[in-house]
Amino acid sequence: MAWRAFVYYGRMPQPLAAGVATGIGSLPHSDAGAAAALVLRCLPEMPSAPQLPRRSSREHMIAQWAAGIPEVRVEADGSLTRVHSDLDQPIVVAFDPDAHGGLLAFLEVAARQPTAPRRVKVQVTGPLTLGVALLDAGVPHRVAFTRGAQAARAWALAVEQLVVRHLPDTDLVLFFDEPSLVLWRDSDGPLEREDATDVLSGALAAPTCVTGVHVCGAGPVRIALDAGPDVVGVDVDAVALEDAHGIARFLDGGGWIAWGAVPTDRPIGESSQALWRELVDLWCELSRRGCDAMRLRCQAIVTPACGLAGHGPSQAERAMTLARELGYRVMDQAAATKLTVGA
Repeated sequence: MAWRAFVYYGRMPQPLAAGVATGIGSLPHSDAGAAAALVLRCLPEMPSAPQLPRRSSREHMIAQWAAGIPEVRVEADGSLTRVHSDLDQPIVVAFDPDAHGGLLAFLEVAARQPTAPRRVKVQVTGPLTLGVALLDAGVPHRVAFTRGAQAARAWALAVEQLVVRHLPDTDLVLFFDEPSLVLWRDSDGPLEREDATDVLSGALAAPTCVTGVHVCGAGPVRIALDAGPDVVGVDVDAVALEDAHGIARFLDGGGWIAWGAVPTDRPIGESSQALWRELVDLWCELSRRGCDAMRLRCQAIVTPACGLAGHGPSQAERAMTLARELGYRVMDQAAATKLTVGA
């Protein structure tokens, strides 16, 4: 695959570059070192720390980041059990080789490379999804989202410090994964939309690195956009065209979109051509609805639509390879678009 120059655009050119490909969440591996090596090989421009729920039930996205919340206990199978506590007890943040094996192995393998990655992506569970998990475990409503927010902020800061220790010259892009946003799709979520936006915004404000929100499936993108991240990850197949105005405002303000252009819920084939057409068709429709065509391309990175733990290792590798192929196409279009307008 030929080398191409990155095209920078937007408010923060250092950690982000048009067309960079990265991963979303989980991989199917049980060997943390093998998973780390695969990500670093397939997504070298922005490798993503893998979550490995098949390796350990404590590495599921809820169990992994709910540890240390005093109101619950993480069981051996990864489920949460409510315990009685009070808000005077602090969140306890500690990286456990069982719960965070994928992340720890990734940082160790990356640090041993002859050249450290220019940028890496790490993902933690967002405050809304943690709050919903605590509600489901029986924690009272007023406590659940307070603790979810506190835990998300604490983990974000801890991850930032951990990456600096292992990779001091590498930029961190930290995503909050919010699959529970889908509960707000019909305006009947467990919090008012404005309150949900505030909770998410508070978590995003905690770290100093570039931050993102991953919106799973048909979750309401507007909550993520309004919360103020630097990047919003969306599933190309689930983008609602009525969100075009919000996306346009976000891009105009310097925000970036991580386009989940490689489906994870259906066969993807061997070629990236059909996936590329789907992405370009979506961009064209968004442009007709007010989005700036150059910003759509120049403030774009590429990912699989969601995590890959439900796939086999070879299929997961193929999904990451396709994301990188699509990323090169984005780079080329971004460069061509900038030349066309004389940028």
